[in-house]
Amino acid sequence: MKVIAFGASTSSTSINKALATYAANLIEGAEVKILDINDYQVPMFSEDKEKEIGQAEGAQAFLRDLAEADAFVISFAEHNGHHPAAFKNLFDWATRIERSVYGEKPAVYLATSPGPGGAQNVLGAATGSAPYFGGNVKASVSVPSFYDNFDFEAGSISNEEIAAQIKDAVAKL
Repeated sequence: MKVIAFGASTSSTSINKALATYAANLIEGAEVKILDINDYQVPMFSEDKEKEIGQAEGAQAFLRDLAEADAFVISFAEHNGHHPAAFKNLFDWATRIERSVYGEKPAVYLATSPGPGGAQNVLGAATGSAPYFGGNVKASVSVPSFYDNFDFEAGSISNEEIAAQIKDAVAKL
Protein backbone atom coordinates (compact mmCIF):
# COMPACT_ATOMS: atom_id res chain seq x y z
CA MET A 1 0.00 0.00 0.00
CA LYS A 2 1.30 3.45 -0.91
CA VAL A 3 0.43 6.07 1.70
CA ILE A 4 0.69 9.79 1.02
CA ALA A 5 1.04 11.84 4.19
CA PHE A 6 1.33 15.56 4.77
CA GLY A 7 0.76 18.32 7.23
CA ALA A 8 -1.55 21.03 5.88
CA SER A 9 0.93 23.70 6.93
CA THR A 10 3.74 25.69 5.33
CA SER A 11 5.87 25.84 8.47
CA SER A 12 9.36 24.39 8.11
CA THR A 13 8.96 23.09 11.67
CA SER A 14 5.34 21.96 11.26
CA ILE A 15 4.02 19.93 14.16
CA ASN A 16 1.27 18.68 11.85
CA LYS A 17 3.83 17.36 9.37
CA ALA A 18 5.60 15.63 12.29
CA LEU A 19 2.31 14.09 13.41
CA ALA A 20 1.35 12.92 9.91
CA THR A 21 4.82 11.43 9.40
CA TYR A 22 4.67 9.61 12.73
CA ALA A 23 1.19 8.20 12.05
CA ALA A 24 1.91 7.13 8.46
CA ASN A 25 5.03 5.28 9.55
CA LEU A 26 2.92 3.18 11.95
CA ILE A 27 1.28 1.46 8.97
CA GLU A 28 2.97 -1.91 8.63
CA GLY A 29 4.36 -2.66 5.19
CA ALA A 30 3.29 0.67 3.72
CA GLU A 31 5.39 2.67 1.31
CA VAL A 32 5.13 6.17 2.76
CA LYS A 33 5.67 9.37 0.81
CA ILE A 34 5.65 12.62 2.79
CA LEU A 35 4.54 15.70 0.86
CA ASP A 36 5.43 19.29 1.68
CA ILE A 37 2.75 21.71 0.53
CA ASN A 38 5.47 24.33 0.00
CA ASP A 39 6.40 22.32 -3.11
CA TYR A 40 3.11 23.27 -4.79
CA GLN A 41 3.28 26.97 -5.50
CA VAL A 42 0.06 28.58 -6.72
CA PRO A 43 -1.04 32.20 -6.99
CA MET A 44 -3.90 33.46 -4.85
CA PHE A 45 -7.03 31.91 -6.32
CA SER A 46 -9.61 34.01 -8.10
CA GLU A 47 -11.78 33.37 -11.12
CA ASP A 48 -9.95 36.19 -12.90
CA LYS A 49 -6.57 34.56 -12.23
CA GLU A 50 -7.95 31.22 -13.36
CA LYS A 51 -9.15 32.77 -16.64
CA GLU A 52 -5.72 34.34 -17.09
CA ILE A 53 -3.52 31.29 -16.44
CA GLY A 54 -5.85 28.30 -16.61
CA GLN A 55 -5.02 25.47 -14.24
CA ALA A 56 -2.19 26.34 -11.86
CA GLU A 57 0.79 24.01 -12.33
CA GLY A 58 1.27 23.65 -8.56
CA ALA A 59 -2.29 22.35 -8.19
CA GLN A 60 -1.81 19.96 -11.10
CA ALA A 61 1.37 18.60 -9.48
CA PHE A 62 -0.43 18.23 -6.13
CA LEU A 63 -3.20 16.22 -7.77
CA ARG A 64 -0.69 14.04 -9.64
CA ASP A 65 1.05 13.21 -6.35
CA LEU A 66 -2.25 12.50 -4.59
CA ALA A 67 -3.28 10.18 -7.45
CA GLU A 68 -0.32 7.90 -6.61
CA ALA A 69 -1.77 7.09 -3.18
CA ASP A 70 -3.74 4.10 -2.03
CA ALA A 71 -4.47 5.93 1.25
CA PHE A 72 -3.85 9.26 2.98
CA VAL A 73 -2.73 10.48 6.38
CA ILE A 74 -3.34 14.21 6.63
CA SER A 75 -2.79 16.39 9.67
CA PHE A 76 -4.49 19.77 9.54
CA ALA A 77 -2.96 22.87 11.06
CA GLU A 78 -5.37 25.43 12.47
CA HIS A 79 -5.04 29.18 12.08
CA ASN A 80 -7.66 31.11 14.03
CA GLY A 81 -10.05 28.18 13.91
CA HIS A 82 -9.68 27.50 10.18
CA HIS A 83 -7.43 25.94 7.54
CA PRO A 84 -4.22 27.90 6.97
CA ALA A 85 -4.62 30.23 3.99
CA ALA A 86 -1.85 28.59 1.95
CA PHE A 87 -3.39 25.11 2.21
CA LYS A 88 -6.91 26.41 1.54
CA ASN A 89 -5.64 28.25 -1.53
CA LEU A 90 -3.89 25.15 -2.92
CA PHE A 91 -6.99 23.07 -2.17
CA ASP A 92 -9.23 25.61 -3.94
CA TRP A 93 -7.06 25.45 -7.06
CA ALA A 94 -7.04 21.65 -6.93
CA THR A 95 -10.83 21.37 -6.64
CA ARG A 96 -11.24 23.50 -9.75
CA ILE A 97 -9.31 20.84 -11.67
CA GLU A 98 -10.72 17.75 -9.91
CA ARG A 99 -13.59 18.13 -7.46
CA SER A 100 -12.88 14.65 -6.01
CA VAL A 101 -9.40 15.64 -4.84
CA TYR A 102 -8.96 12.54 -2.68
CA GLY A 103 -10.57 10.09 -5.11
CA GLU A 104 -12.59 8.19 -2.46
CA LYS A 105 -9.36 6.64 -1.14
CA PRO A 106 -9.31 5.79 2.58
CA ALA A 107 -7.87 8.46 4.84
CA VAL A 108 -7.02 9.23 8.43
CA TYR A 109 -7.42 12.88 9.36
CA LEU A 110 -5.41 14.27 12.24
CA ALA A 111 -4.92 17.70 13.76
CA THR A 112 -2.76 19.13 16.49
CA SER A 113 -1.85 22.42 18.08
CA PRO A 114 0.38 23.63 20.89
CA GLY A 115 -2.69 24.34 23.01
CA PRO A 116 -5.35 22.18 24.65
CA GLY A 117 -7.82 22.55 21.75
CA GLY A 118 -5.84 20.23 19.49
CA ALA A 119 -7.07 22.03 16.35
CA GLN A 120 -10.49 20.44 16.78
CA ASN A 121 -12.24 23.21 14.84
CA VAL A 122 -10.32 22.61 11.63
CA LEU A 123 -10.47 18.84 12.09
CA GLY A 124 -14.25 19.07 12.36
CA ALA A 125 -14.42 21.24 9.23
CA ALA A 126 -12.13 18.90 7.29
CA THR A 127 -13.99 15.73 8.24
CA GLY A 128 -17.37 17.38 7.69
CA SER A 129 -16.51 18.56 4.18
CA ALA A 130 -14.51 15.47 3.13
CA PRO A 131 -17.36 13.68 1.33
CA TYR A 132 -17.77 16.65 -1.03
CA PHE A 133 -14.15 16.28 -2.18
CA GLY A 134 -13.75 12.52 -2.44
CA GLY A 135 -12.59 12.15 1.14
CA ASN A 136 -13.20 8.71 2.63
CA VAL A 137 -12.28 9.38 6.25
CA LYS A 138 -11.92 6.13 8.19
CA ALA A 139 -10.88 7.80 11.47
CA SER A 140 -9.86 11.15 12.91
CA VAL A 141 -7.81 12.09 15.96
CA SER A 142 -7.11 15.44 17.57
CA VAL A 143 -3.88 15.72 19.54
CA PRO A 144 -3.95 18.50 22.15
CA SER A 145 -0.90 20.19 23.62
CA PHE A 146 1.47 18.71 21.04
CA TYR A 147 4.69 19.70 22.78
CA ASP A 148 3.56 17.94 25.95
CA ASN A 149 2.52 14.78 24.09
CA PHE A 150 5.22 14.30 21.44
CA ASP A 151 8.82 13.24 22.00
CA PHE A 152 10.84 14.93 19.25
CA GLU A 153 13.96 12.94 20.04
CA ALA A 154 12.11 9.63 19.57
CA GLY A 155 9.82 11.03 16.87
CA SER A 156 6.76 9.59 18.55
CA ILE A 157 3.74 10.32 20.69
CA SER A 158 4.69 10.02 24.37
CA ASN A 159 1.12 9.95 25.70
CA GLU A 160 0.09 6.27 25.67
CA GLU A 161 -3.65 6.98 25.32
CA ILE A 162 -3.14 9.27 22.32
CA ALA A 163 -0.60 6.87 20.78
CA ALA A 164 -3.19 4.08 21.02
CA GLN A 165 -5.85 6.28 19.37
CA ILE A 166 -3.53 7.03 16.45
CA LYS A 167 -2.48 3.39 16.10
CA ASP A 168 -6.15 2.34 16.05
CA ALA A 169 -6.95 5.04 13.50
CA VAL A 170 -4.24 4.05 10.99
CA ALA A 171 -5.15 0.37 11.42
CA LYS A 172 -8.45 1.24 9.70
CA LEU A 173 -6.61 1.98 6.49
